Amino acid sequence: MQALISVSDKTGIVEFAQALHALGIRLISTGGTAKLLADAGLPVTEVAQVTDFPEMLDGRVKTLHPKVHGGLLARRELPEHMAALKAHGIDEIDLLVVNLYPFEATVAKPGCTLEDAIENIDIGGPAMVRSAAKNWKDVGVLTDASQYALVLDELKTAGKLSDKTRFALSVAAFNRISNYDGAISDYLSSILEEGGRSLFPSQANGRFVKLQDLRYGENPHQHAAFYRDLHPAPGSLVTARQLQGKELSYNNIADADAAWECVKGFDVPACVIVKHANPCGVAVGKDALEGYTKALKTDPTSAFGGIIAFNRVVDAGAAQAVAKQFVEVLMAPEFTAEALEVFKAKANVRVLQIALPPGGPADWDNGRNAMDVKRVGSGLLMQTADNREMTLGELKVVTQKQPTPEQLQDLLFAWKVAKYVKSNAIVFCKDGMTMGVGAGQMSRIDSAKIASIKAANAGLSLQGTAAASDAFFPFRDGLDVIIDQGASCVIQPGGSMRDAEVIAAADERGVAMVFSGVRHFRH
Repeated sequence: MQALISVSDKTGIVEFAQALHALGIRLISTGGTAKLLADAGLPVTEVAQVTDFPEMLDGRVKTLHPKVHGGLLARRELPEHMAALKAHGIDEIDLLVVNLYPFEATVAKPGCTLEDAIENIDIGGPAMVRSAAKNWKDVGVLTDASQYALVLDELKTAGKLSDKTRFALSVAAFNRISNYDGAISDYLSSILEEGGRSLFPSQANGRFVKLQDLRYGENPHQHAAFYRDLHPAPGSLVTARQLQGKELSYNNIADADAAWECVKGFDVPACVIVKHANPCGVAVGKDALEGYTKALKTDPTSAFGGIIAFNRVVDAGAAQAVAKQFVEVLMAPEFTAEALEVFKAKANVRVLQIALPPGGPADWDNGRNAMDVKRVGSGLLMQTADNREMTLGELKVVTQKQPTPEQLQDLLFAWKVAKYVKSNAIVFCKDGMTMGVGAGQMSRIDSAKIASIKAANAGLSLQGTAAASDAFFPFRDGLDVIIDQGASCVIQPGGSMRDAEVIAAADERGVAMVFSGVRHFRH
């Protein structure tokens, strides 16, 4: 057997080559890889000796040669192919080990120039990988160091690679080439004539890896699967580790994402309960137990069978409280051993552990270049993530009545929650907990009324609450309904043609109102 090795990332390659040599496999290599192997005392033949043609153009041309690609592409079962190899003095290559120039890492560096990017576009590597992957029945192709151990184990035990392994390696190789080409296309398509890069390249190349097939989609008659980004952001749902429970469903995953994205935005202990993609209870407290106890009070009926997320460790006390109700999914960055013991009695509860991303909530904006994508008929809508956070200094008081410091904190809390409630969204809050949530109505007035009904059903009073509206009030009637329910202060974006009328209504009713200058539609 003969192996051709040419790698940019040399992690583990000397040890792998030593193991191949010990199995009697001849080694061919290029440039820096050949020098590394030779320095390690391995007998290695330079590709230039095989091709009888020197590397040229600063290494741009070295493996683009019939003696390389002929050895990779020849079908061993076809006599005419083998005769052609013999006639031209070409040896078979049975194993190809190639990883590509680090294009993705290069363009990710601050200050990367177009010239830097171009020089890190691999040509010979992908060409060899494609040749070997196409001829998978005869050639094994390795494109990642994580594959070395599996291949060595099989070579040691069986003396060759199985069809199953070679095919799996081929699929992985074509996936790698696809991702590599996609990264190049994304980068080059984003270059602007006037300099710099566009957030939205002229061609978007989605690259996702399947995590699991799902039993069904939103409804039992729909088929579904769960994918993650090729390079997921730290602290995102796809990085979760399931500690116990049934398999996650499509709806579990969608709702869990809504809960996790909301709860990780708080810089104090918080709990978020989500039902059908909307928060039905959100609260902060001194620990997970207090946060959960307050969040549950908002709407205990809707919380039944919901998704619960914490941004702090869940201890035995919090676990015992949660275990009293029916919960589909429970998420937290950490669980104590005692907490996990509590949930062993609830074997169907899906318990997910997700590490919070590094830094604080201000740095957690889904990754600074994260994109929100929505599928429409034969197309995509793409936008940057709605990761705009609001600070006290940005709020503009527009009424005669000034909000108190306590009211300002409740307004900011209500505003943070409203961002995760489906539009039209009206959220009433007080003392760090939601008191009533109205979501997804065609009329803002109806959302306010629903929030009031929810509060009444939970035995909560909306008197003296802070209310948030995700978008401006086009007329004063929406504000009047909120005040009628008991709100003493209101936060809204502002920007309506009738802002003056709405402000006058707030002054007339004696409530404080602040403008955020930011809208949070969520459809």
